[in-house]
Amino acid sequence: MKILIACEYSGRVRKAFRRQGHDAYSCDLLPADDGSAYHIQGDVIAILKEQWDLMVSHPPCTYLANSGVCHLHKDETRWSKLDEAAAFFKALLQADIPKKVIENPIPHKYAIERIGTKYSQIIQPWMFGHKETKATCLWLHGLPKLKPTSDLKAETMALPARERQRLHFLPPSPTRWKERSTTYQGIADALANQYG
Repeated sequence: MKILIACEYSGRVRKAFRRQGHDAYSCDLLPADDGSAYHIQGDVIAILKEQWDLMVSHPPCTYLANSGVCHLHKDETRWSKLDEAAAFFKALLQADIPKKVIENPIPHKYAIERIGTKYSQIIQPWMFGHKETKATCLWLHGLPKLKPTSDLKAETMALPARERQRLHFLPPSPTRWKERSTTYQGIADALANQYG
């Protein structure tokens, strides 16, 4: 299959699909962290009309995520940024690609209103071999729900909050956003194994 991994610079999901033998390419405004020749640096909207069999997308969540909804009422400029982010999300959602997965954190109600549809499924890293929590929503088109590959919930919940919510508790740093936005390896592998 020819697969587009939209809004990914880490290469983690791309590499998981390529290991399965697929013709997978990542695309992001940033260069690929791994320097791969299978990465397209640029605006993904420009290549959506190409012939893709499957798209896995990770659009920016800054203005869509429920965790940041309180900032909308503190900073009026965020409303126009929310509109832009939702329009980009919708463009991915409406792309003429037969099978699609769009991944994002739990959205706030204003984001859902603008996107026009609720997510299909919520997954957690502990369902895929990582003793951490980070609720992630999947919008699915032409695909079944992603099946968990493990159940580490009990072990995860037994950990101190700082360990099980590691990404939430990361201290400020120039690379914090990158670490928080990189797909867990277990989830990348499950996407490739089940949807590839």
